[in-house]
Formats: sequence, C-alpha cells, structure tokens
Amino acid sequence: MEWASGEPGRGQQGQPLPWELRLGLLLSVLAATLAQSPSLDVLGCSRGSCYPATGDLLVGRADRLTASSTCGLHSPQPYCIVSHLQDEKKCFLCDSRQPFSARDNPNSHRIQNVVTSFAPQRRAAWWQSENGIPRVTIQLDLEAEFHFTHLIMTFKTFRPAAMLVERSADFGRTWHVYRYFSYDCGADFPGVPLAPPRHWDDVVCESRYSEIEPSTEGEVIYRVLDPAIPIPDPYSSRIQNLLKITNLRVNLTRLHTLGDNLLDPRREIREKYYYALYELVVRGNCFCYGHASQCAPAPGAPAHAEGMVHGACVCKHNTRGLNCEQCQDFYHDLPWHPAEDGHTHACRKCECNGHTRSCHFDMAVYLASGNVSGGVCDGCQHNTAGRHCELCRPFFYRDPTKDLRDPAVCRPCDCDPMGSQDGGRCDSHDDPVLGLVSGQCRCKEHVVGARCQQCRDGFFGLSASNPLGCQRCQCNSRGTVPGGTPCDSNSGACFCKRLVTGHGCDRCLPGHWGLSHDLLGCRPCDCDVGGALDPQCDEATGQCRCRQHMIGRRCEQVQPGYFRPFLDHLTWEAEDARGQALEVVERLATNRETPSWTGAGFVRLREGQEVEFLVTSLPRAMDYDLLLRLEPQVPEQWAELELTVHRPGPVSAHSPCGHVLPKDDRTHGMLQPNTRSLVFPRPICLEPGISYKLNLKLTRVGGRVYPETYSGSGLLIDSLVLQPHVLVLEMFSGGDAAALERRATFERYRCHEEGLMPSKTPLSEACAPLLISLSSLIYNGALPCQCNPQGSLSSECNPHGGQCLCKPGVVGRRCHVCATGYYGFGPVGCQACQCSPDGALSALCEGTSGQCPCRTGAFGLRCDRCQRGQWGFPNCRPCVCNGRADECDAHTGACLGCRDYTGGEHCERCIAGFHGDPRLPYGGQCRPCPCPEGPGSQRHFATSCHRDGYSQQIVCHCRAGYTGLRCEACAPGHFGDPSKPGGRCQLCECSGNIDPTDPDACDSHTGRCLRCLHNTEGPHCGHCKPGFHGQAARQSCHRCTCNPLGTNPQQCPSTDQCHCDPISGQCPCLPHVQGLSCDRCAPNFWNFTSGRGCQPCACHPTRARGPTCNEFTGQCHCHVGFGGRTCSECQELHWGDPGLQCRACDCDPRGIDKPQCHRSTGHCSCRPGVSGVRCDQCARGFSGVFPACHPCHACFGDWDRVVQDLAARTRRLEQWAHELQQTGVLGAFESSFLDMQAKLGMVQAIVGARNASAASTAKLVEATEGLRHEIGKTTERLTQLEAELTDVQDENFNANHAISGLERDGLALNLTLRQLDQHLDILKHSNFLGAYDSIRHAHSQSTEAERRANTSTLAVPSPVSNSADTRRRTEVLMGAQKENFSRKQLANQQALGQLSSRTHALSLTGINELVCGAPGDAPCTTSPCGGAGCRDEDGRPRCGGLGCSGAAATADLALGRARHTQAELQRALVEGGGILGRVSETRRQAEEAQQRAQAALDKANASRGQVEQANQELRELIQNVKDFLSQEGADPDSIEMVATRVLELSIPASPEQIQHLASQIADRVRSLADVDTILAHTMGDVRRAEQLLQDAQRARSRAEGEKQKAETVQAALEEAQRAQGAAQGAIRGAVADTENTEQTLHRVQERVAGAEQSLNSASERTQQLDALLEALKLKRAGNRLAASTAEETAGSAQSRAREAEKQLREQVGDQYQTVRALAERKAEGVLAAQARAEQLRDEARGLLQAAQDKLQRLQELEGTYEENERELEGKAAQLDGLEARMRSVLQAINLQVQIYNTCQ
Repeated sequence: MEWASGEPGRGQQGQPLPWELRLGLLLSVLAATLAQSPSLDVLGCSRGSCYPATGDLLVGRADRLTASSTCGLHSPQPYCIVSHLQDEKKCFLCDSRQPFSARDNPNSHRIQNVVTSFAPQRRAAWWQSENGIPRVTIQLDLEAEFHFTHLIMTFKTFRPAAMLVERSADFGRTWHVYRYFSYDCGADFPGVPLAPPRHWDDVVCESRYSEIEPSTEGEVIYRVLDPAIPIPDPYSSRIQNLLKITNLRVNLTRLHTLGDNLLDPRREIREKYYYALYELVVRGNCFCYGHASQCAPAPGAPAHAEGMVHGACVCKHNTRGLNCEQCQDFYHDLPWHPAEDGHTHACRKCECNGHTRSCHFDMAVYLASGNVSGGVCDGCQHNTAGRHCELCRPFFYRDPTKDLRDPAVCRPCDCDPMGSQDGGRCDSHDDPVLGLVSGQCRCKEHVVGARCQQCRDGFFGLSASNPLGCQRCQCNSRGTVPGGTPCDSNSGACFCKRLVTGHGCDRCLPGHWGLSHDLLGCRPCDCDVGGALDPQCDEATGQCRCRQHMIGRRCEQVQPGYFRPFLDHLTWEAEDARGQALEVVERLATNRETPSWTGAGFVRLREGQEVEFLVTSLPRAMDYDLLLRLEPQVPEQWAELELTVHRPGPVSAHSPCGHVLPKDDRTHGMLQPNTRSLVFPRPICLEPGISYKLNLKLTRVGGRVYPETYSGSGLLIDSLVLQPHVLVLEMFSGGDAAALERRATFERYRCHEEGLMPSKTPLSEACAPLLISLSSLIYNGALPCQCNPQGSLSSECNPHGGQCLCKPGVVGRRCHVCATGYYGFGPVGCQACQCSPDGALSALCEGTSGQCPCRTGAFGLRCDRCQRGQWGFPNCRPCVCNGRADECDAHTGACLGCRDYTGGEHCERCIAGFHGDPRLPYGGQCRPCPCPEGPGSQRHFATSCHRDGYSQQIVCHCRAGYTGLRCEACAPGHFGDPSKPGGRCQLCECSGNIDPTDPDACDSHTGRCLRCLHNTEGPHCGHCKPGFHGQAARQSCHRCTCNPLGTNPQQCPSTDQCHCDPISGQCPCLPHVQGLSCDRCAPNFWNFTSGRGCQPCACHPTRARGPTCNEFTGQCHCHVGFGGRTCSECQELHWGDPGLQCRACDCDPRGIDKPQCHRSTGHCSCRPGVSGVRCDQCARGFSGVFPACHPCHACFGDWDRVVQDLAARTRRLEQWAHELQQTGVLGAFESSFLDMQAKLGMVQAIVGARNASAASTAKLVEATEGLRHEIGKTTERLTQLEAELTDVQDENFNANHAISGLERDGLALNLTLRQLDQHLDILKHSNFLGAYDSIRHAHSQSTEAERRANTSTLAVPSPVSNSADTRRRTEVLMGAQKENFSRKQLANQQALGQLSSRTHALSLTGINELVCGAPGDAPCTTSPCGGAGCRDEDGRPRCGGLGCSGAAATADLALGRARHTQAELQRALVEGGGILGRVSETRRQAEEAQQRAQAALDKANASRGQVEQANQELRELIQNVKDFLSQEGADPDSIEMVATRVLELSIPASPEQIQHLASQIADRVRSLADVDTILAHTMGDVRRAEQLLQDAQRARSRAEGEKQKAETVQAALEEAQRAQGAAQGAIRGAVADTENTEQTLHRVQERVAGAEQSLNSASERTQQLDALLEALKLKRAGNRLAASTAEETAGSAQSRAREAEKQLREQVGDQYQTVRALAERKAEGVLAAQARAEQLRDEARGLLQAAQDKLQRLQELEGTYEENERELEGKAAQLDGLEARMRSVLQAINLQVQIYNTCQ
C-alpha cells in the first residue's frame, strides 16, 4: 500500500531512508555499544565475560508473537486507503482466516507477517489491525531470558500518533516501560520527561517517530542503550537487568486520523484508519549472565530454524541452568556470580582429593579463608577427614608413597600396644619440624620393630607394665650367635653358636677344630663321603684327602675341566643300536619346548622285533638298574618287553658278579599306560672292561588306537640307560647314623629321579651334595670334559653333567654333532636347515649339504621360492602383467619392466603424461596427454591426466605454475603466455614476498608484483617499506628499532614510525649520539637520557687524566688531589676551591653515612638520627648521648607533627601579615605598627650616630624599653589571635574529618544498596525453596562439623590432648638433653678450632712435587708443571706436562700409550673382521651356487618327465591320424575336418612374437658372455657340474625327440595335403578360426610371462579340441606341452646356471619358430615343411655340440673350484692363527693397561 503523501526517502523529520542508510544506522548503534563496552566481544568471550551472537529474536518465534487486533480473522473485512492516486482501486478486502500465501491467500494480514523474511516481494505481506481501533497491543513472549538491544518497526500506514514499548523480565508478571512515543507527549503521557534522556536508564517521551509523515514505510527505532550517553560500566548488574527481557510488548494507543473523528458512525470513516506494519525487528541474544558464548534450542523450541536466536545457554565457566544461573555439581568452591569484564567468576571445582564426589558451599568457610575457598567436602571416604578430605582419621596415617588422591592413602596404624606409646597410635603424617614420620609407631625405650613388637637386641621380657618395655640380657658375647639378640626375647636364655656349648657359650663341642669367631664357633672336619678318601682332615687347615680331580677343603668340588656325571650318564641311543629292518624316526625340537628325548630321535620297534645294544666302558662292577626311555604311539598304550644280557663268557665265581645265575640275565618289563619310561624290575650285575650285548624285544603291545593317527603296533624307543644301583653302596648302607640320614634324604627327596628324564631340573639343596659324593664314589672322582674344539665355545664344561657350551646348532655332551634340523658341522658350528614349511616335505635336511626335501613345484636349498615367471610362494601362480611385462616380484607379484608407457603393480595403468586403460580385457593403449600438447613437445605442461568418467573429457593435472582444463593458462603467482609456441609460465620474481595463491598478487602478463607482503614494496617486492630495513629477498624486513632518547624526533615521531636506513637500519641520531639504534653516546660525551643528544664530558684539561668520562654519570677520571664530575673540584674527602685551598672533611666517622662532605660548604652527610655540621649530635626526634642516639618515644612523632603544623601555620600567618601590610588593610594595628616603626627608626638613628650623649643614651634606653613594651603587648595579642585561630582550625579539621566519614559511610551505604538490589534481583528469579533447603542443609552440616570439632578438641585422648602431651614430653627431653648438647657443642667447637689450625699448617709443596713434578712453592705463572690451584688459559686445572716427572705426567704418558695400543688393536681387529667378512662372503657365494645348481637339477628332472609324456602323446597322435586316414570309410568331410584341425595345431604365437622371443633369447645368451667370471666367483661345487652335465644330456635327448616329432608332423601334414583339395572352402573357414584362436592366444600369452602359464593355457586349449578329435587334441597338446616345458626349463636354468638356460632356450625357441612356420605355411607344400624340419634337426645337432662344449668347460671349472676350495681352507687356517695371535696381543695390552692403571 502506498500513501499519497509519502516520499521515497526520509530526512531528519523521520523520512524513510534507503536500506543502505538503515544498515549503516544499525552498524553505528552496534559500534557505539561496543565503544562504550570495549571489552565486549560480540562473537564470544573477552577478558572474562561471554556474550552470544546477536540476532532477530522473532526469527523462529512467529507462534509466540500475538496481536490484540487483526483484521479479517473471523470474516473478510474491507478497508480503504486515505489517498490512492496512482491506482484506480481505493478500497480492498482483508481476509486473515488463513495464513498468508502470495499465490493462494494474498489478503491475509496476520501478525506473523511482520517477521523478517528475504522473499523477493517483501512488501507484499504485512500485519493490519481492525478498522478504527486506536488501542492495539503487539506482544512477544519468549521461552527464556534474553538480552534485548534495539527495536525497529516499519509501518505500512501512518506511524502511530502515540505508543509505548514495555518489557517484562519475569515472564509477564510485572512490566516496565522502556520508552514513550507520541506526537503530543504532554497530552498523551502527562508527567513523562521529554527526550533526549540524560541518563542511560531515563524513561522519556520521544516525538520524532510519531510525525504524520511519511505516510508509508515510516520507521520507529528504539535502542535500549543510547550510544550518545556514556555508560560507566556496561557489565554492571543494572545494565544487565535493563537489557534482560522475557516478554516485549508494544502498546499502540492513538491513531493519526487527519482531523476525522473515530466516533463518527460512518463506515467509510473508520475503514480509512487502522495500524499496518510491514516489518518488526527485535534484536537481541540469549541471556547467560556472561557465562556462555553460544546458545542451543530451549526445550520445546524448534531446533533447526535458520537464523533463529536460541534461548538455552551452552554454559561455560562450570555453570549450568537455562541461563547459567547456578554452578555445576561439585563446583562449589566459590560462590556463583555473573561474569564481569576482566573476571569470569567461573565456578571452581571442589578440591576433595578424589575421596568424595559431593560438596557444598559454606559462606562462613569462604569468609574465614579470606574469600579464597568456600567448598566443603561431604562424606569423606577412605578413612579421610577434613574440609578437603586431606587428613586421616585417628589411628590411621597417610601413606607417603601414595598420592593424596589415592583411595588407599590412609592406612590403619599397625602398632603393638604393649611396646608402643599411647596405646598403639602412630604418626598421622610427615612433619619434619615436629619429627613426625607418617605411620611410624612410637616405641618404648628398649623396644624396637616397625610395630614396636619386640625387644631390642640384648633385652628380653616385653611387658606393658614396664615403662622401658624390656630387661637387659646377661650373656657372654663371644659364644653367642651374632647379628641378633643374644638371648631369648621371652625367657632370657642365651643363644649359643651351633658348635659352642657351656653356660657362658664359651666352649666348642667335641670333634671339631678351630675355635674362633666364626658363625658356628667351631668348625668340623666334615669331609665329603664320596669326594674324600677318608673322613680325616688336617688339624691346622681342615683339608681332607681328595679323589681324582676333586678339590676343595672337603673334596666336594669338581676341578675345572672335569665334571660330575649324572645318574643316566651310561646312556645308549636306540638310533646307534643294531637290528633288522629298524626304522629311525628323527625328531626336530622347537625353541619353545624342552626335548623329551635324547639323540637324533627314536627307533620304531614293532611287535616281535629286537634291537641290540652294545654296552662297554662301565666304571665299576656293581648292579645296574635298566631304564628304557620311549614314547607311546597311541593313548593309554601298554607293552611287554623282554631284555636279555649276552655275556662274552661264563662269570667267574670270584668276580664281583659271581653270584649271577643264567636266569638272572633275562628280565621282563611292563610299560604302564600314560608313561614314557620303563624301569625293569631286576637290576643286572656288570663289570668294567667287559663288552656286553643287551637284546631288547617287544613281545606285546596294546592300547586305544586311532586309525587316523597311528598305523601298526609298535613303540618309539629312545635310549637304554644303565643306572648304578646306588643304595647298595656303603655311603647309604653303612649302618651308621650319617649313612641312614643320607639314605633317608636320598629317598625322601627322590634324588634318584635325576636319571629318569633327559631334561634336567635344578637340583634341590638336599640332593646336590649327595649326587656329587655318589658320582665321585662310582667313578673314583670326576671325569674329563673332552669338549670338541670345533663344536664347543670353551674347553670347560658344566661341572654337573659335563655338558659343554656348544656353538649354534651343535648338540651332544661334547658338542660333537649337529642338532636335528641343522647341517654342516664345522668351526662355526652348524647352520639351521630352515626348510620352508610350505615347500618342503620335512623340516629336516641333509646333514652335510643342508638340502631340504622339496615338494612338487618348490625350488631352492630350503624349498622356499617359485620358479621364474611365477610368484606367491607357496601358492605359485603366473605373473599378471596384461601382456606388457615378462617378470614380476616373487613376493608381491608386482610386474617388473612394464612396456608401452604402462606402469603399476600389474602394468594396469599408464605412466605420467599418458592416459588410457591398458588392461587386457579392455585392450586400450596409453595415449599422450593433450595438455595442451603431448609429452615431448614444448607445450606439454601437465604431470599426468585422466579421462573423466562422466563427461569423457581429458582432465589434465598441471605442473606447478599452470592451470586450466588443458594447462593452457598461468597459475596465480606466475606470468607468461603458454598459448603461443614456445611460450611458458614463469614464476613472478617478487623476492618471495607475495601470496602464491592470490591471483592478483602479480600481473599475469608482465609479472609485475602488485600485492607485496612482509613489509616490502617495489615492482619486484625487492625493497623494504619506509620505516623498515633489511633484505627483502630473504623476507627479513624488520621495523626500524630506534632508541627514542637518541633519535631525531622529526624522523622518529613515535616508536612505530621511525625512519632508518633501508639497508643498514641506521637510525637518524641526535648530536653526539652513535649506534645503529642511536643507543649510546659518542666518545667523550655523556648524558644519553637527556633526549637532546649527548653532552660533552668537559673534563678539566689539566686536572683530568683524559677527555673520557662515564657515559651515565659524566664522571671524569681525575688526577690525584682533584675530584668532582669534571675534576674541577677537590679530591675525595676534601672540600673548598681547588684553585685556592682544599680542606679535609672534618666529619665524625661515627655519625656519617658517607665519608664525602659537601664540596663547597664542608657540611657532612649524616646518617639517620644524627645531625650537626660534623654529624656529631643526635638529630631531632632522637635522644641519648652521641653516638648512641635512640629514636624518641612514638608519641614524639605525633607531637612533632603538631609542632611542625604549628610552625607551618605560623609561617603562613607571617606571610599573611606581610601581605596585609603590603595591601594596607592592617586596620587597628596600623597605628601601633607605625609607632613601633618610628621608635625603631629613632633607635637606629641614635645607634648610628657617631657622637652619643647621655641624653641620647637615656632616650635610647627609654625608646628601647618602649619598644619592648609594645612588642610584648603585640606579642601577647598575636598569641591570643593565634590561639583563637588554632581553635578555629581544629574545629574546621574535625568538621572536615566528620564530613569525610559521612562521605565514606554514604558510599558504603550506596554500595550496600547496590549489592542488596542485586541480591534482591537474584532472589526474584531464584528458587526460594531450593535456597532454603540448601541453607538448612548447610546449617546442619556446619552444626555437625562444629560438633565433631568440639569432640576432637574436648575428648581424651584427642589430637589436641595428644599434641599437648607430645609438647610436654618434648620439653622434658629438651631440658634433659640441654646440658649434654651444650657440652658436645663446646667440644665440637674446640675440635673444629684444632682442625682449622692443623689445616693452616698443611703444606702442599711436597705433594705438588710428587704429583705434578715441580716444587709446590713455585708460582703458577712460572711453574712449567703447574700445581694445586693452577689453571691454564681455558680455565682447566693444570698439573704435569712435558718434561715433568710427577705422578700425573707419568700417568698421562701411560694413558696415552695405552690408548695408542688400543687404537692399534682396534685397527687390527677391523682388518681381521674384514678378512672374516670376505671369507664368509666367499662361503656364502659357494652355498648359493650349490643351491642354484640343485634347483636346476630339480627343474631338469621335472622337464624330463614332461618331455617323455609329450613324446608318448605325440606317438599316440600320429598313430591315431594314420589309423583315421587308412580307414576305408573315411569320407571327404571327415578328412576335411581332420585337415582343418591339423591347420589349427599351430604353436600359439604369431611370427612377430616368435621373432621377438628369438631376439630375447639371443640377447640373454650374449649377456652370458661372462659366465666364466660368474662361475669363478661363485665357485660351485662338483655336484653342480654333474647336474649341469645331466641337464645337457637330457637336452640332447629332448632335441632328438623333437626331431622325431617334427618328422611325424611332416608325414601327417602330407596326408592332410591330399585331403585338402576336396575341402578348400572348409579350409578357408578353418583359417579364419585359426586367426581368431591366435588372437585369443596372443592376449593370454601377454598376461603370462612364465613357462608354467604356457602349460596351463595349453591344457585349456587342448580341452576345447577334445570334443572334435581326441587323437589330434593329444598330439597338439603334446607338442605344446613339450615346447612349454622346454621354455620353463630354459627359464629356470637361466637364473640358476646360465649355460643350461642358453641351451634349452635356443632349442625351444628354434623348435617353436619352426613348428609355427610349418603350421602357417602347410598350404605351400610338403617340401617346404620337410625343409623346415631338416633345419630344425640341424639346429638341434648344433645345440648338442654346444652342450658338449659347455660340459667340457664345466669339467675344467670343477678342477678350478677344488683348487679354490683348498686355497680357501688354507686362508681359513691362516685366519685362525691370526685371530689367536690378535687375542694374545690384546691380552698382553690389557695386562699392561692394568699395570699402568694400578702403578703408584
């Protein structure tokens, strides 16, 4: 709606303004608000308080906006426009029954239309009231508290003639007026002040927004805080309360009627007047008391309304609530308070040290802490107490090792109440001052222990009634057990040593020697029963007589190099036994388990089989127990075994085994289920020096059998052990107590089990000495180690069992064999087989060569890799390279050497600069990237490109500096014209001072820099800006740093605007100022800080030493006798004129603070409390006799201030009097003063007269008396006036003081009033019940805390009473120890004095001479050898040197020699290590050659089998073709089909591929020209040559077989030629099929690079032909299989032995090409096929001759290898000798170093 009188704009009288001006108005309001509140950050928080972003509060709250009157709500209502000149229609219809819709319901004018929207036609919708209603209310009800900043209303009609804006901060319960608006304020709102407001919270009436103009789009703007009014504190509570609203109401009270009366009953009058509002904007943000910077949707509010200002605060500062009006739980250490500028008032977490999660705020505690902390922890757990749960409860103590937050920090006291004080209470915490140790029990005097639970050493009888705790023991100390109490702590009985007796513990037991202070007192002989020959020992030393190789006083130790055999030392392995058809089962032990067998493994003994053990070298004639170690094969297996002893002859009756009967030599044993050993029931008697045969037979076996795990009955026999039947020996059967005890111990601890199992466990302390004695008795001492020098690391073995320390992979007691799973026994030990678990049949390898048994398809010494052309061991599969590579990585399958511009793991993508899909299924090629031209051209500016899958366009990836779809333009930071030929983009030369991503940083055509960074400028950003200096090219333009005191202020108006030299940074200095920053004076100048330049020193030319002076003080350097700054005064401690006379300062030294007196007057500078010219009197305010001047009483200061005030007032009065006299206003006193002045003049005249008479004298006396009288009267009057004036001043002072007090009280009352107002406001919005409950809870907690505190204070015992007791005891102890402490202190002081005198008497002269080599009294500067306290130029101590004979020089020389020797030794070790490395490398190369030869042998064997199979299939094929052609019923169609299939039997390759393959084979053959060198380096062994010979022979046989195949194929083709004429048409179709087949085979062959892939492809193609003709299929498959096998063999031989590869590949390649040519040209005739076959035969013969030549060469290399092997062995022996020599040299050097280090 447009009004006739409206204008498009509005001036100062309220005309509508464009939206740009309105936006500027809003921004100015915001800026003014921010200016008044400089710390307010609109976007978040600043310096404490937080405020969320401001927005339109109406957005998203249209449903909360209501109007008391809306037109057309119930029925359509007409309305008219006052003047509508531009349109024909003047009246319209309002229908608001439905919401507004621009299309469906444009006449709806509900109040929701005023919410701001950004629709295209914003003025198409508005709110309109009913006609003729002057009082209308618009109200916004918010869901929470909000900050309200300003209101903007845009009216469609005239603005209201009167209206007011109200707010409510309590959800509508109370309302307050913000502002009145009226055209006539006096009539509409009488009594309301008129605008403008003078204070920020004034409520006024404003008229400028109520004018009748404009008629439309008039605005009403209200800002809560007027920017024109200064705001002292924008964070005050009053400001915040003024901004806080929950409801906003606009009351429209009067319409502009243009002179019409609304009471007029005519409808056309009322239809013209109503309110219509285009837009209503309510700006504000959510109200969070400064504790939130953003808000979330309130409960029930829309969550995703765009632009909506949400009402739920996202609280910070540990607050919570809808408006952050309270603290979070457990954050009550401070009272809640709104955030302020500079202070967040964040709620602080209670500090309860993790012992509770509940706390409350206590105001009393907060005030008592000085407003620091008010949080009180509730319900402290874990035995803690205190406000912060920082203390432990009584009878608990704080664990010092645990953090105070640990739940177990308070532990219960553990004190014995009998031996501790205070009934068992311990120290609750650590306190070094009080001597408290947390948890420590306080023991009685004679009680010790952590718990005070035992008597001190030497005391007994712990008793609670004894104040000292225990009584003293009465024992002899020599015979008692040392290290503890000498008597029983309960009875007092003395403890004698083990071998001591007597009442006083002073006698030895019988049968012992050497009474001493030993632990046992006396020492028995105690000779070992087995290691000693008898129980006697030497009386003096106690040494027993030992058996062979037994040492030690008791003969209980084994001599080094010898060992004590185990009980199972006599072990015979089943693998070494004899028998018929015995099966040896080797077993490999893992590192994680201990082997349960000995030797290499087991022997499988089946039911009825026998095994024979040959037993020799027995140590002693005696009974032996037979122990059989075995391993069951099925669960719960049992077995019956029979053992027979075969003796060489009859047993002599006089021999130790004379009691043996023949039946005793046969014994039976029963293996129990679930056991691994069998001990035969009867021992057998054997004698040394006789060989016995023990036959073991398995008679029966049984148990639960699992067919899948076991086949056949039998056992795995490990070994047979002969254990001496030890219980019959005298040491166990002697009958004496010791023998019985030894036997009982032996049986109790089951010491005999040492020999049952192979694995040995640590011996028990009881068994170890018995077994040592036992073995010494059986073997008559100890046995030699006999460690194998090659397999062991030392000649010494384990003294228990004799196990030598073996090298890696070596086993056996003597370290003489390789372990199972190792091979190559030698000087370095054995090497692990490391057979691949995936490629080897077993983990065991051949013991000499280490060759593992490989599975089919696995190759190598360890069977751990695939053949060439395959990857993915153990699941070997062909390389997949899309036909563009021949090899791939053996582990990952990644292709190597991709062709045709391809790359990737499978050559599946194009390289950089090309695009396409080279994968085989798609058949694409890699094409150049058009960016804009291809690679290699001058206009290719991309690194890569790709084709977009959606647009099918080429997308280029441009190089640095280029951009665009085809990289045809320059990127930001670059310039040039790449579209021209030869054009390119260059980097803008801006010295690195532009943003490379900014497109406008430099000119894209010229390269001129436009936006320089880093304080630079210029066309290339190569210069620093004014006020900066440095090197722009290095981005080092720094601001000129000029000292403002020394810089010219015209060039440096401020520290940020100084101009200096742009290169050097030199600042413009003031006169006589120097330095880059003008920060120092020139020479002979000072006073830099004057700001006007430096002043000259002006030193006296004769009295100063030079023209220089101190640059800070200006003090010159004076000659003797002169002083002062310029040396123009007297010298120090003098005063006067130096040109005339200088006098010494006569100052009392006791009263001065500095010795220099005043240089002109001579007055001294006194210290505080002293005065006088000489500083020899006590000053005012001090009393006493100088120099003992003491400050007067404190009252002096008060009186002195009064006196000083009086004196000051007197001086002021004198000044006033003088002024009064000058001004002539003396009043009544003027005549007196004149009279006095006249008399004084007379007196002066008389006195001044030269001749004085008696009369004049009398007159003088009279005048003087008169003057005295007048002065007295005047003085008395002045005194009275002064007294009155003093009284007035005192009253004035008291009044001022009272007024000041009243002002302070008033300010305090105002502050209290504001605080009460704030609290009242808070209480208005607080939960009274919740606050009351919190107060009651806090009161109850305070009461409980008070009760507990009173209880802990009044109860006995309590911490207070305990503290008092402790204090009393401490005072008693201090009093008792005071004398002792004083006496000791005096003695210590005397001793310290003696030590000091002795220290001064010490002389270092002799020591210096001995240590450093020079007399100690020589000064450091002249002493060449230094000494104590001497240091060199670097400050290091100097002692010794060249030519010095002291101990230090000698030690340095020895140290230097030792270091030199060590360096030489290290050099020798490095050289030796190099030799060892070369030898190891040589051996490694030999091993690798051996492995490659073995692999070649394996591949050749496989190829041989394949060739034989192919020959057989080829023969069958030929026979089938002959049979078919010889059949009488063969019709032409069948013959044509056969001929067609024969044509299809071509080798699957095109001529180009065959030519390429031939050239590759030739290249590889030529690359093998240095085969001799390779073989010489690798030094392959003889077996390799033999295997290669076998390969050559098999290649020869295969060549002959291929020749036969070719001849057979030729015959078959001749037969097919005769049938071809009748079926020419079918042949042409077959040719087409053949071409298709060749294409398919070509793609397959490109994917596969290895020979194994060719075999698989041939098999697949053979299956396709099986349905047509089986015989032809077999023949074709055989040919192809033979060719593929030959190619595979050639590939393998190339990587292992290059000669065999060349032979096989040449053969296969030629045959491949020949057969292919025959198949393609079969139509040309039989003669051509025959010629090609003959050519194949000739080439095969040449191949055979080449193989024979290579065989001869390999035989020659065999001899060379043997010679190199012998030379290598010689070098190894020589190296061993050098190593031994180096070790001896090293040992000698170490010995010398030790000698030098320990020499004196």
